[in-house]
Parts: sequence; C-alpha cells; structure tokens
Amino acid sequence: MIDPSAALRQGLLGLSRRDGVRRVMGRTPVARSAARRLVAGETTEDCVRAVAALVADGRLASVEFLGRDTGDAARASRTRDTYLGLISVLKERGLAAAGATELSVDLGALGQRLAHDGAKIALDNARQLCEAAAGAGTTVTIDAADHTATDATLGIVHDLRADFPWVGAVLHAQLRRTEADCRELVMAGSRVRLSGDIRPVPEALAFHDRHEVDLSYVRCLKILLEGDGYPMIAGHDARLIEIARSLVDKELRSAESFEFQLHYGVRTDLEQSLVDAGYRVRVHVPYGDEWYPYVIRRLAEHPADARFLLRSGTPKG
Repeated sequence: MIDPSAALRQGLLGLSRRDGVRRVMGRTPVARSAARRLVAGETTEDCVRAVAALVADGRLASVEFLGRDTGDAARASRTRDTYLGLISVLKERGLAAAGATELSVDLGALGQRLAHDGAKIALDNARQLCEAAAGAGTTVTIDAADHTATDATLGIVHDLRADFPWVGAVLHAQLRRTEADCRELVMAGSRVRLSGDIRPVPEALAFHDRHEVDLSYVRCLKILLEGDGYPMIAGHDARLIEIARSLVDKELRSAESFEFQLHYGVRTDLEQSLVDAGYRVRVHVPYGDEWYPYVIRRLAEHPADARFLLRSGTPKG
C-alpha cells in the first residue's frame, strides 16, 4: 500500500530538482507566499531584521545563505564573501556575541563539488568563515546536503576543529551510518546537530519509512545525550521533542549543555513553548534569492503545508 505522505514527499522533492518547474513555480504568487513564511528574505538586511526579532524574543539564530552545489569556483567565492559580509553586520549590530547567531554552511555551496581541488577550496573558504565567526564571538556549523559527501564533510569538520574546536557537524538520522557517526562525535565540547529530514538517498544507505527514521533519530539522540558533547536537537515533531525532554531529564542535562533547533516559520508555537519552559531554542533562518528548492524541501518534510503550492496546480517543466 502506498503511503500518501511518502508519495507527496517524493513528488515535491522531485519538483525541487527540476529546473523548468523551478523557473515557473518560482514566479507564482503561491510559491512566493510560502517563501515569505519559510524564508527570511532575499537580502542580508532581510536576514538581519529577522534575526534581530528572534533575539529580542529570547531565541538564538542560525543563518544560512541559500545556494546550490556549485561547480564554479567564483560562485563559491561569492557565497563565502556573502557570509563574511553577513558576519560583519551581525557583529556590528550586537547579534553575534556569545553565539547568539551562528552560521549554518553547506560545503557544496563553498565549492566542495568542484572537479579540481574541491575539498581544498571548500576547506579554505570554511576556514575564513570560522576565523571571522571567532572574531565576532560566534560559531559555524557545517553540513552537506549530498549523502555521498558525508565522509568528506566530516573530514573537513575534523580539520577545522584543530583550530576551531567549536565547529559543529550536522548528522542525518535517515542515514544508516549515523549511529556510528554519533559515537565518534560525542567527545567533550563537540557540537552536533541531529536532523530528522528525509532526503532522496539509496535504500541500502538510508531509512525511508518515517517511523524507521524516527526510531533512528531517538537511538542517535540517546547516544548524543549520554555523551559529553553539545547536542543540537533539530526538528518539529512534538512527540520526538517530548522524548528528547525525557532523555534530557534522565541524563540530568543542564539547560546550557544542549539546545533545540527549529526551522524559521514552521512551528512558532512550539518555539515559544520551549522558550517558556526554559530551554535554549535556536531558529534556523534561511535567506537568499535561491529560495525555491529550500521551500519545496521544507514542504516535502511537512506535507500538510503543501497546500501553499497545490492550490495552483503543478506546472509542467
């Protein structure tokens, strides 16, 4: 029997990768309406404005400049420079100190997939961002959307941590390897964001059933909370958050030793309830003009919100 939610998720993820659909849908009012809810805006000033509002409301922020894997070194440099400009503004306005706003960086956008010296270029670009973040009193968390880059990404995280031990790593509970990766990254001071997002990954490498992904998420979460690192618990599922809270109580975790992370515009009610309960809550704030693939992925992860796009039908691309 076909799971309707899974079928919708796969359909939306397919749309996010089709350039023809991207061009058409990106111009529709309904797509822009979804973007206004889920993305802070297209400019650095839009991002900073959203961050300032979150910090004023007692939240932390994690900012991501939206972009795709690039095979163009100049484009990777522009992405790096955009982040550097953002850090400068955040520092100037007092929004970075003590980790109030950190950077969330996908290495693919920094050149990791370049045909020649991609790993070196991405590492060099990421190192410059870490240096700037350290100067502003904040941190950087490293991700890679493509599962084939997991080993290379964790290798870059390891290299960066030699000089910046606070560099965070993103692990995806969907991948079958992630429990082992969690065990490798539970040392003191290690910042790990655990994600429950479902992405297109071969069956042999990943869980695809939502229930199986959730079970993997809980197993990984137990490993992280039993360790000496700093878990960053990402997601919006109220059941999983209640499980996390129970595990936090069981492990006698202090409020400063972990945080919850939620995506911008998805569950502001849940954000507020966690803040009111005394937890550290960080909101992931995406911005940039390449918002279409991000919005589609978010809707795929939360199919109930897909009505934003389905009202206008699906154009052919």
